[in-house]
Amino acid sequence: MPTAASSARRSVADVGHLLRFRASGRRRPAVLALTIVAAVTLVVAVAPALAPGAGDGGEGTAQDLRAVLPAALAGFVLLAVLSAGASGGGRELIARDATAVFPVSPTTDHLGALLLAPLNIAWILQAWALLGMTSYAVGAGGLVPAQVLVVLWLVAGTAFAQAIGWALESVRRTTHGPLVVRALAVAAAATALVVQASGHAGDVLDSLPTHGVVVVLADGVTARWALSVLVALVAVVALVAVGAWPAHVAARRSPREEHLVESGQYRARALPASALGAMVRVDRASVWRAVPIRRGLAVLALGPAMIALLGGLQWDSMTILPGLVASGGALLYGVNAWCLDGRGTLWRESLPVDPATVFDARAYVLAELLLAASLVTVCVGGLRAGVPDAADAAALASTLVVVLVQVVAAAMRWSQRRPFAVDLRSARATPAPPAAMIGYSSRLALTTTTTGLLFSTAALLGPWFVSPLLAVPMLVWSGLRLRRTRRAWLDPDRRVTVTMTVAAA
Repeated sequence: MPTAASSARRSVADVGHLLRFRASGRRRPAVLALTIVAAVTLVVAVAPALAPGAGDGGEGTAQDLRAVLPAALAGFVLLAVLSAGASGGGRELIARDATAVFPVSPTTDHLGALLLAPLNIAWILQAWALLGMTSYAVGAGGLVPAQVLVVLWLVAGTAFAQAIGWALESVRRTTHGPLVVRALAVAAAATALVVQASGHAGDVLDSLPTHGVVVVLADGVTARWALSVLVALVAVVALVAVGAWPAHVAARRSPREEHLVESGQYRARALPASALGAMVRVDRASVWRAVPIRRGLAVLALGPAMIALLGGLQWDSMTILPGLVASGGALLYGVNAWCLDGRGTLWRESLPVDPATVFDARAYVLAELLLAASLVTVCVGGLRAGVPDAADAAALASTLVVVLVQVVAAAMRWSQRRPFAVDLRSARATPAPPAAMIGYSSRLALTTTTTGLLFSTAALLGPWFVSPLLAVPMLVWSGLRLRRTRRAWLDPDRRVTVTMTVAAA
């Protein structure tokens, strides 16, 4: 007797149970965060259509946005695929260890990951950008049908990316899977560079099938629009169903990279000369052996760098990159930095080491991680930008230092105020629940983006020494906040609260 339909219904019901379970402990913050996101989304989707010049068919901003929309639609799908591929098929609705006691089907896991995909600041920002661009490009007259088609594109693109993510994860779990996936990533990046260097990037963009989508959404309600909506709905259902198949394949295979970390043998090295050196070594090893941090760091460092390189970004616009990479790097584990040890936190607290040394080591390793990723992004992204002048170099260096201290100070403060019990051994784990991650990422993005724009303006309007002068008070302010957080860590009651919370993972 066929059981596919009943299995699908059971999976949908299980997703509902898991969502209610996850929201039961933090209902108010989650509801508030989702309400704010929904309100901002509505404003972004409607307000641009009411602005002067919206929907103008002649030469102007609206026409320019219509020309850019095909690439923006394709870019959303590309970045969604990168995100799903790096996270091993999407984010977890239930932690890996908990599934041993409360088993869920791969279909349930797949549907839960789909629902969590929009609770990501990168996904939200891209969706807002597409909705806002479409709103201004078509104007108030054709706003509703155009936005309906864009929303369906977002859903279909997310489902497609999820299916690709699961397929990549199923390949990763074969004998030579990690090497195959890395080879595919290198080949894709090399192909993009060759296309850009050969001068055919414009031809590729012109041949994108998304041009037909833009024509349909700009024409309003027509027979072709109705057919496109029908096709999009069918595609969403088909992609969601197809994505469950590689999820089942991946579930039947062991996560090789994660098990290799847990079962690997590591040669003992000579003891460091100081307690700080020993703590730094332990923290650094914990970071680089965590699969989600390692994968996420590679995507963060090379993704914006490749976009800047292919787009020919100049030095005066490069100041936005350090903040983007630093804030993204902090979201890998920094916003809940003490969860990196998990149950090992109890062992760490039993060591005869000054608590201030423990804090200094954790903050240092976090800063080291963010600095390394930011430097890779800037160096690779600036390969085609030539030699920067003094003003651009000073602005970029000032931005790098300021956002580094800003992000480390904020991350260490949040790690103490709201610790979470999270197991970062799984490639799909996040350091905090989705609602909390939205709040962290939006605050970090706002702060670092504002800082980057400030120094970019300083480089354009003033001599080279203006940027370092602006950096001094900002560094002092962030340094004082970091020092205050360090002093709070010395309080035994605060330390016990954090330790017992993260050790429950």
